[in-house]
Amino acid sequence: MALSRAERYAARLLRLVSRALLALLGLVSRASSLAAAAPSPSPASPAASPRAWRKAPCVPPPAHELLLLSGVQLARRIRRKEVTCVSVIETYIGRIKEVNPLINAVVKDRFEAALQEAHQVDKLVSEGHDDEESLQEKFPFLGVPVSIKEAFALHGQPNTSGMVNRRNILSTTDALVVSRLKQAGAIPLGVTNCSELCMWFESSNRVYGRTNNPYDLRCIVGGSSGGEGSILAAAGSVIGVGSDIGGSIRMPAFFNGIFGHKPTTGVVPNDGQFPEAVGIRKTFLGTGPMCRYAEDLEPMLRVMAGPSIAQLKLDKKVSPENIKFYFMEHDGGSLFVSPVDKEILQAQRKVVENLEAKLGVEVQRVAIHKMKYSFQIWSTMMSAKSSDGQKIHNFADLLGDPGKPVWPSWELVKWMVGRSPHTLPAVVLAIMEKFMNNSSESNAKLEGIAHSLRTELVDLLKDDGVLLYPSHPVIAPRHHVPLGMPFNFAYTAIFNILGLPVTQCPLGLSKDGLPLGIQVVAGLHNDHLTLAVARHLEKEFGGWVCPGKC
Repeated sequence: MALSRAERYAARLLRLVSRALLALLGLVSRASSLAAAAPSPSPASPAASPRAWRKAPCVPPPAHELLLLSGVQLARRIRRKEVTCVSVIETYIGRIKEVNPLINAVVKDRFEAALQEAHQVDKLVSEGHDDEESLQEKFPFLGVPVSIKEAFALHGQPNTSGMVNRRNILSTTDALVVSRLKQAGAIPLGVTNCSELCMWFESSNRVYGRTNNPYDLRCIVGGSSGGEGSILAAAGSVIGVGSDIGGSIRMPAFFNGIFGHKPTTGVVPNDGQFPEAVGIRKTFLGTGPMCRYAEDLEPMLRVMAGPSIAQLKLDKKVSPENIKFYFMEHDGGSLFVSPVDKEILQAQRKVVENLEAKLGVEVQRVAIHKMKYSFQIWSTMMSAKSSDGQKIHNFADLLGDPGKPVWPSWELVKWMVGRSPHTLPAVVLAIMEKFMNNSSESNAKLEGIAHSLRTELVDLLKDDGVLLYPSHPVIAPRHHVPLGMPFNFAYTAIFNILGLPVTQCPLGLSKDGLPLGIQVVAGLHNDHLTLAVARHLEKEFGGWVCPGKC
């Protein structure tokens, strides 16, 4: 499907509008912009620590040995009484207090409750009613600190998703995946920042302010699970919960140099999130694990999926040398997204060379031409009708109070004078939504391309193949810059539409000290393949790199 002349003009117009908005943002006083992002400066906000902001472009490196262990290793040490759970939780609380004034990732803590729960874990272990094997079976993450994206319900914690009109709402229950992790022994330390209504890839809102990248405080953390990515990378948490409808797990994992997994659609429950996915969007939203160490991905996925884990093949032994590898360096040249950065391409080529040298496999280059329509496919399918005809809420409806949608153009005027309760990306998205409705004929064509692309990839990958694909076309940009390149999330978003499992894997740092990474994509219900490749890449390329050595 070639782009029509009108679509090419529309693409150029959207880019011009995006750049104009970025220029407009630059004209607004930086001080007032930061004040708008963090209306109530606190010790958790960079605005409250100007001295730290000037002196520290990145977070200090973690000093305690406990901060450098995986969740699996921490649970083992706690079960064996080699370390107390209280000491683990105290160490992580200390680390959060050290880094959070710089990165503003944890927006509400539950430190007192976490310490109480840690004492209960130590009591359980000391009483000795269960041997180590029984404890591991019952509580695979016994005493392990976990952080939770604020969009998920965590009992007693806020659940605003960055909406000012929800700032007084506290959760009275736990989201199902949160409940399962707690039952597995994990101890939540608090909730982490996200973008407004989880629909932008910079984690900033008018409730909590902006989250900063631990490798360079001037750079974004991605969204919408950006607080998760940031606190995990800064060694303030070891495992975390994220959600992903356009790349909201994988982009933050990429920008922050950690692992993030979007499971096969329908395996991990999405219950207990705000905003709730309705209609066809239920099939695009994925809840999954985020962590610093690849060995935590599979046990987290098992816990979060519960009985549905039987749909996957996690008990099947994987020999990486028996996997068929394919790769694409870019999407084929979409007008809507940026060219792939040279350092990202170089990192991908090193992966290809490593696989061929170490595993003795042939990594086959493929050209899947329909991938260049990723943005158009995602935007069309996100508004498509589900089989039951359930209505999809417009973004302007979600921004307003129930039953009172906002008037986006008026919100833009209010934003320009500092009176809007919404962030600029949210206002712009609401405005663009009005101009991006394709004709029914165009929508039908794009839906057809989506189904055809899914068939093509499933047939290519089968049950023994993976695709290596860039996680994002650019390395973590500076704050606000995504306004000038708003459609780059298409590199992750397409796989939400296709429902395929994807693992984002870190690949070291760029010449500027920012994380590099790659997506590993498999066929439906073959998550075990992407997880196996993640473990191999961690072994070969080092995985998460400790920040603070800048």
